[in-house]
Amino acid sequence: MRILKDFKVPDFKFPKFKMKGLSEIDEVNVDYDKVKKAEENQNKKDKKNYEGTNFSTIKEIFINSSKEYADKTFLLEKFNPKDDWTEITYNQFKNEVIGFGTALTRKLNLKDSKIVIIGENTHHWYVSYMTMLCGVGVAVPVDKELPENEIENVIRRAKASAVIFSTKKADVIKKVSENLPDVKYFIQMNSSNELNGRFIGLDYLIEEGKALVKGGDNSFMNIEIDSEEFKVLIFTSGTTSNAKGVMLCNRNLAQNVNAATAYVKLTPEDRLMSILPLHHTYESSIGFLLPYAVGCSISVCQGLKHIVSDLKETKPTALLTVPLLVENLYRKINANIKKSKKDGLVNSMIHLTNALKAVGVDIKRKVFNEIYENLGGRIRIIVSAAAPIDAKIGKWIEDIGILFLQGYGLTETAPIAALTPDFDTKVGSAGKAVICAELKIDNPNENGEGEVLIKSKTLMLGYYEDEEATKEAIFEENGERWFHSGDVGYMDDEGFLYITGRSKNVIVTQNGKNIYPEEIELLLGKYNEIKECMVYGKEVEGEKELTITARVIPNYEEIEEKYGKDLDEDKIYKIIWDKIKEVNKGLTSYKAIKKLEIKHDDFVKTTTMKIKRFEEIKKQ
Repeated sequence: MRILKDFKVPDFKFPKFKMKGLSEIDEVNVDYDKVKKAEENQNKKDKKNYEGTNFSTIKEIFINSSKEYADKTFLLEKFNPKDDWTEITYNQFKNEVIGFGTALTRKLNLKDSKIVIIGENTHHWYVSYMTMLCGVGVAVPVDKELPENEIENVIRRAKASAVIFSTKKADVIKKVSENLPDVKYFIQMNSSNELNGRFIGLDYLIEEGKALVKGGDNSFMNIEIDSEEFKVLIFTSGTTSNAKGVMLCNRNLAQNVNAATAYVKLTPEDRLMSILPLHHTYESSIGFLLPYAVGCSISVCQGLKHIVSDLKETKPTALLTVPLLVENLYRKINANIKKSKKDGLVNSMIHLTNALKAVGVDIKRKVFNEIYENLGGRIRIIVSAAAPIDAKIGKWIEDIGILFLQGYGLTETAPIAALTPDFDTKVGSAGKAVICAELKIDNPNENGEGEVLIKSKTLMLGYYEDEEATKEAIFEENGERWFHSGDVGYMDDEGFLYITGRSKNVIVTQNGKNIYPEEIELLLGKYNEIKECMVYGKEVEGEKELTITARVIPNYEEIEEKYGKDLDEDKIYKIIWDKIKEVNKGLTSYKAIKKLEIKHDDFVKTTTMKIKRFEEIKKQ
């Protein structure tokens, strides 16, 4: 929904790597008798799903986790960069949710109302969202990066009765409030202010609600949840069209949790770091509701520039992220290894540890300890979703001993439709259909590629106040609802899904051939000289055929290191064009890139860092 014009990928800072050889690592003792025995007796483990959870509503999850993990830490957050991390237990969180819910329903009479939540990832965002899902009304998470006029428009479109906002958004909300007379209350996070006009503090409401509960008011917890009832309204950040309002119910969100727990084993010892914006279903469902359901803790990243220090201080075991961040992490670590002249040693250690792991001896964490320490020391899972990623990067992550998982879905599937099982990984794929879903390829071509169709218990109720768009997106077959994803892909014989493009991005040649830009972009992305790129069909006056064009942001740091300093534009152009020619050699002629455009500013992006193609193309 929102473009991040000023988004900057963080410049990860890592110290020079020393990287010891196997013989120098005292604590690594390889028992070769054990290796031989493992090799002789090794039987491939059955690839069985975990038992998983079986929740029907988020309130059921809330009640269960509040009891099971009461004294455990749920959230870690720095409310001031100079302060220590504040730890909030499941019990504290429970009391705040119940207090807030009681105040919203009993004091402000907002039961069954639509309430906007807007702000950065913070403790009160989690409280607000859970409170809504447990019985207040319909939650409307909104992108904090929206410009003022769009914030106003979304609040109006949602017919919101209240807006919960962070202190950083206070000035904007006060401005737009003047044009929103139908909004009854504006509730400020981290504020204890009593009601002043239509403005009131969230902390004040929590305390008022707690007082009611202490006096015997159990009305909020007595609210019964209909698992099929419309409870969340999310305006998509679609990269190709105007935002649609996606209507979700408790069943959609609970089934996400059930599906993920069948494929990935998380325990109360795990900690996730919240990096992506919570208004996006990927983060709010898989980054919040899933860990909450199984007793994990979550550390809230202070911002992209703080990722490395936050990793070291909070020591998460799992990262939920997007390809752009994974790619940059990979490049920075490997650039430092190369500068340390340890790349040869690391490659040798990867081959050796892979061979040992194949026969049941895993010493990767000890061998690559230095890399782990720079990521906090406990990382065991990295999940990438929202866009395809170069399989080479996923393979390297697994080579150093970290599980690399991929997920696939859309806001309309709340969001997970496919996920890599942690017991059956296949780097490069987008995973398998989750247990509550079925995928099929519509009208596949000679390569087995076609539009991905999804049937799932996580599938949305429909688009808000847009029956026509709902009918276009969802069709019935034998009494079952199927969703047109708009994504193009294929499935292998083991049921793993591979996404090759977006049907709305497809470039169609004059003779009817389809070119999917994402496929070519992945090939270009393998070259370190290219920081980011976008491939599109450029209209050229007088030409019937679109010109396949690559718009590229050069990686100036890499180019300077490889080719020298103070290079002029022509030389940089030639360096990039030489890489394009190498890619073209592996492409059929109609897919070959014919034109290069060097880009000097950042790409316009959505909040999940996907390029806003149509905004970019308009710039030509």
